[in-house]
Amino acid sequence: MNLTNKTIFITGGASGIGRDCVAAYLRAGARVSVLDRDENALNALKGQFSSDVLLTLPGDVRQKDDIAAAIEKTVAAFGSLHVIHNNAGIASPSKPLHETSEDEWDSLFDINLKSVYYTTKYGLEHLQQTRGNILNTSSMVGEIGQNNHAAYVASKGGMSALTKAMALDYAPFGIRVNAVCPAGVWTPMLRRWAGEQPNAGEIERYLDDIHPLGHCPEGDVIADVAVFLISDAARFVTGCIMPVSGGAELGYRR
Repeated sequence: MNLTNKTIFITGGASGIGRDCVAAYLRAGARVSVLDRDENALNALKGQFSSDVLLTLPGDVRQKDDIAAAIEKTVAAFGSLHVIHNNAGIASPSKPLHETSEDEWDSLFDINLKSVYYTTKYGLEHLQQTRGNILNTSSMVGEIGQNNHAAYVASKGGMSALTKAMALDYAPFGIRVNAVCPAGVWTPMLRRWAGEQPNAGEIERYLDDIHPLGHCPEGDVIADVAVFLISDAARFVTGCIMPVSGGAELGYRR
């Protein structure tokens, strides 16, 4: 699963699962370009890794001009583009559909799903040149549902379905499209989500219990599978919604 001489563009890569993926990609030998709206987190990332193989770009995935410019800067800096990892996402609000405001719905879909439209629109030509691939960070709730998260579940269900459609559309170009599908993962976003829940004091035990392997993991377990899916080791894998969930898709234990 060597990524030497591969250029990876990842959205939302300055914290959480994205940051763990950036670290794993760099360890595997890749050059990585990170688009994120959190400039403080980007600066911390830049201070941790060599600037020769890491490009940090402040920007908002809701803005098509930010994405278009970021992809062009990536290619200008590294000479090519082999992978687009659509990782940026939000989980709030924790509400059923009728309590979700229109602005909340639009913001969540713009970040979680419409951003994939933009990265594909502006990055596909470069991927065609390298016969590269696309990885989407989806979620197990898009497959099995979750109460009080209507907009988030809908966006991740859409991402999983979109992954399959893209895999078929771009296979003639030799471009693979897959999704990594976590259940719970301890990230800053999940900790914020936990604090929003009515049973916040019990949420850590709940998150351990939904994974049959017995614990809620950190982002490194997702990153290891992401490295596989974008590497040549997965060269005949496309349209896969890969669960990395400790067995949660087999049925929550409670």
